[in-house]
Amino acid sequence: MRIVVDTNVFISACIGRGDASKVIEACIEGRAVPLIGKALYLEYEDVIARDDIFRRARLNLAERNALFDIFLGKCDRPDVYFRWRPNLSDESDNHIMDLAVAGNARFVITSNTRDFRGAELRFEHIAVVSPTRFLEELNR
Repeated sequence: MRIVVDTNVFISACIGRGDASKVIEACIEGRAVPLIGKALYLEYEDVIARDDIFRRARLNLAERNALFDIFLGKCDRPDVYFRWRPNLSDESDNHIMDLAVAGNARFVITSNTRDFRGAELRFEHIAVVSPTRFLEELNR
């Protein structure tokens, strides 16, 4: 099952335990295949390095980077040849849908599903779901 993991899910997994961590575990264990593109990679890399977000996190910077490296080793890297515009109201989220379409993802997993509502373009084969909802689907 091919998925796109939004940055907020990966960051939540670094901060604490819970469903976001279980999504990343599923990727590392091979139960889901995460997709990564240049824009998403750069976004992860930027946010992982922000110490202020991780003051009370379970993982320090070295551990976050190690987890990121492991996660990247499980990622497929489809080429995004087309940008679907106009689509989402927040331009900074459009690269996630571009990646999902290019990589034939079944799910986009995000803690901010509302950011993907009201899209001008519909991709019926891609479901935008929370980590909890994705785990329910994965464990069916």
